[in-house]
Amino acid sequence: MILAAGRGERMRPLTDVLPKPLLQVHGKALIVWHIEKLAQKGFEEIIINIAHLGHKIPEILGDGAQWGVKISYSDERSCGALESAGGIIKALPLLGTETFLVLNGDIFCDYDFDPAFALQDKLAHLVLVPNPPHNPAGDFALEGALLCNEGEKKYTFSGIAYYNPKMFQAKKEEKSALAPLLREMAQKGILSAELYHGVWHDIGTPQRLEAINEEKL
Repeated sequence: MILAAGRGERMRPLTDVLPKPLLQVHGKALIVWHIEKLAQKGFEEIIINIAHLGHKIPEILGDGAQWGVKISYSDERSCGALESAGGIIKALPLLGTETFLVLNGDIFCDYDFDPAFALQDKLAHLVLVPNPPHNPAGDFALEGALLCNEGEKKYTFSGIAYYNPKMFQAKKEEKSALAPLLREMAQKGILSAELYHGVWHDIGTPQRLEAINEEKL
């Protein structure tokens, strides 16, 4: 699942006319970089949630046939964007009963998405990255492969994670952020994580978008 429903307030005025995942990095929409990589790695079905200017995403991406994948849309336009956890909960009927991958539509990375990822006995596995300048305090700590809320060194949640649908099944379909749920589950010791040192950018502001477009890929 690619999360693509947000308003992108910090990216205004660019997001007054385009959803943030359609903004271009080196001549290609952010979300298209994701779709190409997912298809290359063997993913066959992709769910995209839409809300703000949501009609523009299906207009451009269609059903995914041009990349050899099936794209389905979880439409939040009538209820307003449900935030990250709410969007996943609403999309559960489309996501099935097996482990699924969720990634933010407004990041740029070269992480190797794994369609066969096994969660073992954990409810989720998060990908953490070294802290960028805009998040110097980090979000979570690592104790071996266990995700912890506190620790000597904290890292930033990349917006990439694998989930067991059971993590969301008892939750109400309503506007809700993902971070509080992740912290609740981390406190119980039932989430794993890894630290990724490859290319990763959070394209959250016009300045960050401009900066990555000036970099060589």
